[in-house]
Amino acid sequence: MTTVLLVRHGLTATTGNVLTGWMPGIPLDDRGQAQAAALAARLAPLPLAAIVSSPLERCQQTAAAIAATRDGQPVLVEDRVGECHYGDWTGKPLRKLAAEPLWRVVQAHPSAVTFPGPDGESMPDMQHRAVAAIREWNARLGQDATYLICSHGDVIKAIVADSLGLHLDQSQRIQADPCSLTVIRYTPMRPFLIRMNDRGGGVEDLMSRAHGRGPAMAGRAQSDAAVGGGTGGADHAGPPGAGGPSANGTQHADGENRQPDPVTPSSPSAPSGRQQSAVTRG
Repeated sequence: MTTVLLVRHGLTATTGNVLTGWMPGIPLDDRGQAQAAALAARLAPLPLAAIVSSPLERCQQTAAAIAATRDGQPVLVEDRVGECHYGDWTGKPLRKLAAEPLWRVVQAHPSAVTFPGPDGESMPDMQHRAVAAIREWNARLGQDATYLICSHGDVIKAIVADSLGLHLDQSQRIQADPCSLTVIRYTPMRPFLIRMNDRGGGVEDLMSRAHGRGPAMAGRAQSDAAVGGGTGGADHAGPPGAGGPSANGTQHADGENRQPDPVTPSSPSAPSGRQQSAVTRG
């Protein structure tokens, strides 16, 4: 089973306000740097076969913070997990874009969207190249590998939709917050979504068999879905509640002690009159 950690980049000064796309010179702000450092510390116990990043600065900075805790492990650049090419929408305020007729299509039928202008990309093409990249990295690194890809909100949502067998139009029901962690395990038959938009969980259950953790399954059993709900990893991750809750953590029903996100920025305002819309944030 190949385990892929999908990390969205941390906050920038424009996150949630401007559709930056492939604009250069959009670094993490102080909040984003703090988020990246906190995530790096949380992931530090987990061996990573590779750290892969979108070429855009905000992703490379987030990935570099994670690599900095790993004795100089390199960050490998992968263009195919870069942001969607938003064409003429690039650099425009989201409030202005919300008045465009295409905005409603993006919300309801992203599979029908090609962004305007000579550099505009279709959302299905974005999904195709990102999923193809995941599959190729899985094959390159091998079935026992655990590795990380730092990417962007719309790209991660498209990858998650593919892993769940959902039509791309359903991707707008998926959330990928800044510096959140989404985990997918790929088996010979099907992917399994292990976590989505996680901002505080531990990593013990993500350890591979090669490091003495994880379920020992072989052959078709790796691809079999649990019938009856399964143990949730309790048979290999220790008894529920082992160690008890920490001073700042929350003890969950699965026995995992999860820390709150050390950075809790106020949520950016959604476009006026569309508070319930899924926002393309970059």
